[in-house]
Amino acid sequence: MITRLSFIIFFAAMFTSCNNQSTTENKQAATPEHKTLQRKFILKPPSSFDDTLTIKNSSAIFYKPDSVQLEKIKKVNKPMVFEGLMHDCFFQMRNAHIVLKKYYPKIKIIETTKARYLLFVKHDGKDTCIDLNHDNDICGMYIFNTTKNPQLVDMTNVDTELEFYFTK
Repeated sequence: MITRLSFIIFFAAMFTSCNNQSTTENKQAATPEHKTLQRKFILKPPSSFDDTLTIKNSSAIFYKPDSVQLEKIKKVNKPMVFEGLMHDCFFQMRNAHIVLKKYYPKIKIIETTKARYLLFVKHDGKDTCIDLNHDNDICGMYIFNTTKNPQLVDMTNVDTELEFYFTK
C-alpha cells in the first residue's frame, strides 16, 4: 500500500513540475527580449502607377515592382533581405518561363511592372479585377484561361499548378 501511494505521489509531483515548467517557458517567450527576435512584418509599398492591364486570352502574367516601388522596398528591408527577395523573384520567374515555354507554348506570357490592376475578361463576359497592391509578394504570377477565374501561382510549384489549372 505504501509503495502504491509513493508512486502516486511521485507521478503527481512529476505532472505538476512539468506543468509549471511549460508555464515558465510561455512567460519567457512573452518577455520583450524574446519579442525582439521575432521578424517584423513589412507590407509591400503601393505601386506608383494606377494603370489597368486587360487580359482577354489564355495567359501567364508576371508582375514585378516598378522602379519607385522597388526603391521603397529596398529602404524598408535590410540589404541581405532585399537581395534574397530579388534573388528568389529572379530564379522563380526564370524557372516559370522555362516551364511555360517548354510545356505550354500556346500560353501567352505577359510581363508588367507598371500595372496596378489586372482585369481578366472571361468568354462569358464576366470579369475579375485584381489589385496588385493587395498582394504582398513583390513579384508573382497569375494564370488565366478565359473560362476559369485567374489564379495566383506558387512559382516554387509552377509545374503542378499549371497542370492542374490548364488541364483539369
